[in-house]
Amino acid sequence: MFGRNINLIEKEEHRILRDTVRKFVESKIDPIASNIDHEDKFPGDVFEELGNHAFTGIMLSEEYGGLGHDVITALIVLEEISKSSPAVALSLLAHSILCGHNIDRWGSDYLKEKYLPGIASGSIIGGMAITEPDAGSDVYSIQTTATKKNGKYILNGSKIFITNAEIADVLVVYAITDEGKPSESMSSFVVEMGWSGVTVAKSFEKLGMRGSPTGVVYFDSVEIPESNLLGKENNGFYQLMKSFEIERITISAQGIGIAQKSLEWMLNHSLERKQFNQKLAEFEMIQEKIARISGMIDMVRSYLYFVASKYDAEEDLRFEAATAKYFSAKLAVEASLEAIQVLGGYGYTKEYPVERLMRDAKLLEIGAGTSEIMSLIMARDVIKKHTQGLIK
Repeated sequence: MFGRNINLIEKEEHRILRDTVRKFVESKIDPIASNIDHEDKFPGDVFEELGNHAFTGIMLSEEYGGLGHDVITALIVLEEISKSSPAVALSLLAHSILCGHNIDRWGSDYLKEKYLPGIASGSIIGGMAITEPDAGSDVYSIQTTATKKNGKYILNGSKIFITNAEIADVLVVYAITDEGKPSESMSSFVVEMGWSGVTVAKSFEKLGMRGSPTGVVYFDSVEIPESNLLGKENNGFYQLMKSFEIERITISAQGIGIAQKSLEWMLNHSLERKQFNQKLAEFEMIQEKIARISGMIDMVRSYLYFVASKYDAEEDLRFEAATAKYFSAKLAVEASLEAIQVLGGYGYTKEYPVERLMRDAKLLEIGAGTSEIMSLIMARDVIKKHTQGLIK
């Protein structure tokens, strides 16, 4: 286990949790991680086991069976699972954080009591639906509508690239509910996938994160009870911005997990493999790769934990969340590519998991906000602070 900063930040209960999750991963996920990728099939039995250990309840209130709102707890669970199967961690994040945490944070007592116990236990699988065919990074262009009529909302539109679409029981769906600017006319709802008018298209076959289904969802005059509105009507844009913060903070743990596992493969192989009567680890060029990736893991994880410790429902962490995601995604891609390079021909084969880690890592530069969008958020914040005289 690398990362000296962990011992300074994690509490004793965090270290116990990390050991527990690691043992679970070694027992339940490691033996089938390659098959999950190869077969591109969601491991329902593993998800059920995650529920039995309460890992499906990260960021959910303890009164509903969750592990509580401690962000570092969520980071630990996602990082350890991502070392073995980033795809399983991605589905877990969409389920517990993007769906469950949103209901926990914005939902009425009725919605919390109806959905959260099942989400916390894993008996109900959730997801979140934002992206549309013409509205990816540009959420102002969302076209899906929810028109209020006779005490119900009539939902029409489509969502694309939705994690867990094929397996979900419920989705948190964002739609336009009024005229005017999207920032003032968007609302969110809990939508059950079994309702009339909800259709799920076959999942995409992806480069990476295989085993975490990603699909298209169509809504054709779906009737939503008024009680399934999350929070206040037309407050959805604010909810979405806050949801992006916690999504970007927690998905950064996936980047750390991928980088950590890539480093472990680099170290193990370079200490075993010999060329020119020397271990690879004795060559300075290999040592440079190990030193650089190891140092970057420590720095990025330290910053991520710092951001997690600051997280509060009311504090503005857009810049910090974007920064953590940008550098963790960049690190994951770089570390996995370097692992392939160190393993050489072996790394290019499917006999070793480093090529899978690389394919999985690439999504982190695209999903939950592209690296380009993260750069824009970061740059605008720096420029604003500079013009205000806060940065000289």
